[in-house]
Amino acid sequence: MALRRVHIVVEGRVQGVFFRAYTQEEAQKLGLTGWVRNQRDGAVEAVVEGDAARIEQMIQWFHRGSPMSAVTRVTVTEEEPVGESTAFEIHY
Repeated sequence: MALRRVHIVVEGRVQGVFFRAYTQEEAQKLGLTGWVRNQRDGAVEAVVEGDAARIEQMIQWFHRGSPMSAVTRVTVTEEEPVGESTAFEIHY
């Protein structure tokens, strides 16, 4: 299994539409670890780590977003995998 870690920033109408909860649910379904949180500027930020193929599925999910969201931009930055987490958490 090829391990991959990405830092993602999602812009659009992504706060107040359960985006973080849906992100956590999707990441857990895919067996990924990391975290998600709201940013002060209205964007949502996430770090996701796990199997490279499943990370790609998660990135595609970010482009669609939660049912009530309206994603306008997704920025993905590759990072070195660190294996620091065993779960996917919502940070407040």
